[in-house]
Amino acid sequence: MTKYHRRSVRIVISGIGVVSPFGLGRERFWEHVAHGCSGTRAIVDFDASEFACRVAAPVPRITVDDVPPIDGDDIWDPEYRADPKRYSRAALIGVIAAREAWIDAGLRIGEPNAGVVIGSGGGGIDVGERQYYDFFVERGKKVTPYAIPVSIVGMVSSEISISLRLHGISHVLSCGCTSSTDAIGYATALLRAGEADVILSGGTDACVTPGMIFGFSRMKAVSMAYNDRPAEASRPFDKGRDGFVLGEGAWMVVLEREDRARARGAPIYASIEGYASTCDAYHRVQMAPDGEEIVRAMAVAIERSGRAPDEIGYVNYHGTSTVLNDAVESRCVRQVFGRHADRLSGSSVKSMIGHPQGASGAAGIVVSALALSRNFFPPTINQRDPDPACDVDVVPNHGRQGEAEAALCNCLGFGSKNSAIVIGRV
Repeated sequence: MTKYHRRSVRIVISGIGVVSPFGLGRERFWEHVAHGCSGTRAIVDFDASEFACRVAAPVPRITVDDVPPIDGDDIWDPEYRADPKRYSRAALIGVIAAREAWIDAGLRIGEPNAGVVIGSGGGGIDVGERQYYDFFVERGKKVTPYAIPVSIVGMVSSEISISLRLHGISHVLSCGCTSSTDAIGYATALLRAGEADVILSGGTDACVTPGMIFGFSRMKAVSMAYNDRPAEASRPFDKGRDGFVLGEGAWMVVLEREDRARARGAPIYASIEGYASTCDAYHRVQMAPDGEEIVRAMAVAIERSGRAPDEIGYVNYHGTSTVLNDAVESRCVRQVFGRHADRLSGSSVKSMIGHPQGASGAAGIVVSALALSRNFFPPTINQRDPDPACDVDVVPNHGRQGEAEAALCNCLGFGSKNSAIVIGRV
């Protein structure tokens, strides 16, 4: 089992950018999360009146005018203005969040030896759905020539690379819900190996579409009991939970060696200390009830960080608001931490932003980095009737002041995937 020796080759987060259901910007995101606000609302962007699930947590409407300029580079792909179909919402919000992170880190357009590693589950699925409709209903009359390159998931990193004019590695990991956790783990390994000096990493997904809502409803995976009370629909660890809320957003981080970041005078939010990923090899959509591989992912990530379990003070739970997921994850945390679990604080940000699919891991890592750097643990909202099967401290309903030297960020996904990252205070 490899230890990363965090003090010798330390990889840090030196920039953060966010587009969330609360709007643009990391500070807006943090303010809403810290105060326990819900981003879930009734679906209005398309007719969901006949769907069993009629709530979601989408990002607000955005345009190319929301893309932040960098060093006077205020012309970003003027072709977009002529034909917005050339970009998916996932790509656009990814570009906006990436550029905010790049500005935060004090980096420039065309930064040398810089790359992009992004996680996304659906990529341009919104474009794909519309174009399939145009093909099958309109017999191809409205199909754009850009239908294929815009809708494929691999294009997300390319759009960010083009926007920042970065000529290094440009990859997308699409592993379902764990995509962005895996992307950040992969990016950290590339930096440790000297494959780049700086990497823009994170996740973006914009999957609140008719097909996705209908499909998840058919699976009975999403909440259907709170259509008249959208803000209460996502309630991880609460006895009244009945499924996740589909969310959207982009959470991006700039990763680089600590010595490089300090030499540049960049802000440093946290260090990436240990990453691990396992597979239950059990089922397409259900986790193995014994949680054995979830435990192993957490334990290996902690071991690779070089820390002891009792050095972890905060857990960012995957916490989807599904019955089996929350109970199994709670039990696994107790198995990993033993008696120390009673001293752990933890949150599920999905209670506020829903489940942004492949971007969810990056959202949790951003929340954890801000929690460590600002000495504040955000809440898990909608805790009305605690489930005895989830007997862990999830900071119910109201955030609290608190310090932690390190945090464990969990991410679990369809296809039996489990990923975990340990981040540390710097």
